[in-house]
Amino acid sequence: MAETRAKKRWLPLEANPDVMNQFLSGLGLPVEEAECNDVYGLDEELLEMVPKPVLAVLFLYPLTSQSEAERVKEDSVEKDYNKNVYFMKQTVGNACGTVGLLHALGNVTSEIKLEEDSFLDRFYKSTANMDPSERAVFLEKDTEMEVAHCVAASAGDTEASDDVDTHFICFSCVDGELYELDGRRERPVSHGPSSPSTLLQDAAKVIKGMIEKNPNSMNFNVIAVSKATA
Repeated sequence: MAETRAKKRWLPLEANPDVMNQFLSGLGLPVEEAECNDVYGLDEELLEMVPKPVLAVLFLYPLTSQSEAERVKEDSVEKDYNKNVYFMKQTVGNACGTVGLLHALGNVTSEIKLEEDSFLDRFYKSTANMDPSERAVFLEKDTEMEVAHCVAASAGDTEASDDVDTHFICFSCVDGELYELDGRRERPVSHGPSSPSTLLQDAAKVIKGMIEKNPNSMNFNVIAVSKATA
């Protein structure tokens, strides 16, 4: 969970839906609106078990010299992107889990009802017209989020440590296109056409490709953010 520049560092958020749900609930996402769920595998029958509709997909993967070299190479190519995509940079070390969740919800604010005047409600309203770097600075200076993140990071099943070599990214569908959202990158990465109904399957294809590049690692985790249904 590396950062764009060496500054503030938080404890990493565990890839644990229960921890994430409690974290988001405390920030203003009602449990009856959306929740995080484990994705137990990328085969079609296992994807079918994930509660629908899926609003976003979070992916935890190991940072390797190969993945870092690919990121630097791809970021060196200037590309424009759809400014309807809610995207922010990551400037706080180990904050990638929180940034991933902010990406996940930030691109579906029209589909979920946040508690009025809650942290998330204020955060998205305050950062709506900011650029990715300004949003990063806003988060970096926000002590309320820092405290909430640290509480959540300490609530996991594993002992919290800031010495980690894994990283969270988010996959969202915006205007009929699948985007990979990684706060360490210069911009969102488009992975082609998608739709809200195929988001999970489309993200799974990209994730499979990333896993195949690291055949000797077991440090992968996939979590879906699903709209709660009555």
